[in-house]
Amino acid sequence: MVKSKNKYNWEHGALLEDHSKQKLKILRNYFYQYLDTRCKFPQQEFFRLSVVDGFAGGGKYKCGSPGSPIVFIEELLKFSSNINIFRKTNKFKPLHIECLLLLNDSDPAAINLLKQNISPYIQEIEANPYLIIHFDYINGEFKNNYPIIREKIENTNCRNSVLFNLDQFGQTDADINTIRTILRSFPRTEIFYTFAIQSFLTYANEKSITPYKQILNENNISTNDALDPEYLITRQEELGVYERMVFDAFSSCSTFVSPFSINNPTGWRYWLLHFSNVYRAREVYNNILHEASSSQAHFGRSGLNMLSYNSTEQDSFLYTFDMTASEQTKQQLLIDIPQFVSNYGDTIPVLDFFNDIYNQTPASSNIIKQSLIDIPDIEIIKEDGGVRRSAKSINTKSDTIKLKDQKSFFPFFIK
Repeated sequence: MVKSKNKYNWEHGALLEDHSKQKLKILRNYFYQYLDTRCKFPQQEFFRLSVVDGFAGGGKYKCGSPGSPIVFIEELLKFSSNINIFRKTNKFKPLHIECLLLLNDSDPAAINLLKQNISPYIQEIEANPYLIIHFDYINGEFKNNYPIIREKIENTNCRNSVLFNLDQFGQTDADINTIRTILRSFPRTEIFYTFAIQSFLTYANEKSITPYKQILNENNISTNDALDPEYLITRQEELGVYERMVFDAFSSCSTFVSPFSINNPTGWRYWLLHFSNVYRAREVYNNILHEASSSQAHFGRSGLNMLSYNSTEQDSFLYTFDMTASEQTKQQLLIDIPQFVSNYGDTIPVLDFFNDIYNQTPASSNIIKQSLIDIPDIEIIKEDGGVRRSAKSINTKSDTIKLKDQKSFFPFFIK
């Protein structure tokens, strides 16, 4: 198996490549929404979390752009300021945030540089009475250091909300077993996981590509072609094949896995996966991708069965989370949602619906909820028996989706 290596020379200035720029954009937007989602209730006065950057680097690139550790710091400062201005305006008690920030890197020079780049933020953090950040710098290979990191989190009050950022070059420093272990370690854990497709293909080759042969045969791809990354970037249809292979390999790690590649004009060489065990996290992630359109790419269907396709089907296309993709999704949901509900009989709780669909759709929550209102053959029933008229009013916890009594649904039951 090919060993991963540290490509960045942080001491002499690391270059910010396009795929890293795209990933950092998603990470920044998601982290702010993560904080906002976890701090919704006005009665809440404290929020504690741990953030682990397993391959932290030096903190800043040669161009001056911040790396992921500083992105986390900036968004914590921004969110703390914004939420407490809002609370003061509305006469709510302030929100106190306490964060354990664990920064690991195998390069001692990168750790030293990271400390220097973080130091200008210390004064601003200390001046904020509602934000505490505990910095812990760790030197060594992440896979070897994970037991130490786990123990540090377990020994604090910041263990109930944990976010990992694992931006590696190979697939050995944080392999699938490490991912699975992390997700089982803490009750509410999410992971951002980056790897190069070449590393995955090498892994697939060494572990035997047999499990993926059915997918390859369905799409008329030979084993040799499947293991050639240059073949991937020359034909966009094959992006979907690799996406299914990646999803198949990692789907056992957590309940929700987003198997999308980082979108790049020169080809799909890097994958950014998001792991979580609650649908709400995947919902927020899909929303972020639509807000930051063209940051990631999916090739396949646009509705509720995004991976159910092969290269001969005409409802598959390159989905980059932009307006065109959104319109395609709306059209596909007109068909997919009624058929999905019919598979349950004629009703399904909204909460069960979301739990079942979010691992198989690239759609945003706004598109899905509006479709639930717009589709003429279904209705959203409130707890008191009334019918919802707007997407914003849908109550995830208590509402039910119901098929209307129409003959057009009979064919669904006799397929």
